[in-house]
Amino acid sequence: MNQRVAILYFTVSMLLNFQCAGTKSDTEITITERFNQGMEFLENEKYLRAQDEFSSVLIRGSGSEFGDDAQFYLGEAYFLNKEYILAISEYEKLTRKMAFSPFVEEARFKICEAYRIESPDYYHDQTYTEKALERYQEFLDDFPASPYNNEVLSSIKILRNKVGAKEFETGILYMKMEEYESARMVFQRVNDLYYDTDVSDDTKLWTIKAYAKDFNLEAANQHLVEYKTILKTNNLYEEAVASIVEAEKMVAKSNK
Repeated sequence: MNQRVAILYFTVSMLLNFQCAGTKSDTEITITERFNQGMEFLENEKYLRAQDEFSSVLIRGSGSEFGDDAQFYLGEAYFLNKEYILAISEYEKLTRKMAFSPFVEEARFKICEAYRIESPDYYHDQTYTEKALERYQEFLDDFPASPYNNEVLSSIKILRNKVGAKEFETGILYMKMEEYESARMVFQRVNDLYYDTDVSDDTKLWTIKAYAKDFNLEAANQHLVEYKTILKTNNLYEEAVASIVEAEKMVAKSNK
């Protein structure tokens, strides 16, 4: 080995030794350091890097003292990054595998919230809305004294309005198709199940309209009497009467 090559070899070796001495390998970084890095990334809104760190903690030490913390905050990293379905999956792992964790209540609440956020406008499929309602009700049953319950009740009201509106629009569609019996069945279902929603009073008006359109004037008038007070309170009574009058005129005309 000549002198120039020896000097180059010595320099490279020194650099490599220096780098190895100053940088820890993945195996040398402790679970505590991984977790702390994850929390730092989470606080600094570096959610993808936080996900990597918390996942590493779970791979290396899910049974350690950081296990449930890492599992919860992994869900948080997905939730805060607006990856709600992935967040639900991670929160679910916590509630299933670490049922005694102090994070369970918050994780259960966040599952509800994630489904609520994923719930679309009422004219779209309401699968996530139904799941959110189911999870919110379970949460109320399991945590009756939770500090989140006011938020839960408020969200339930909003979601019930959404599902009620979806059902109501189905009834209106049947009306346009002149499927009046099907429309009445839908309006009755909304009236029974979503009595506390914004469309409840409208279903009473449209039930009368459906009977009138089907020329069942006796039933239309019976419901007009039954719903009179509610219809008048909501300024819907005159419209209901008008639908019956129109049907009566058509019947009279056809009998001439």
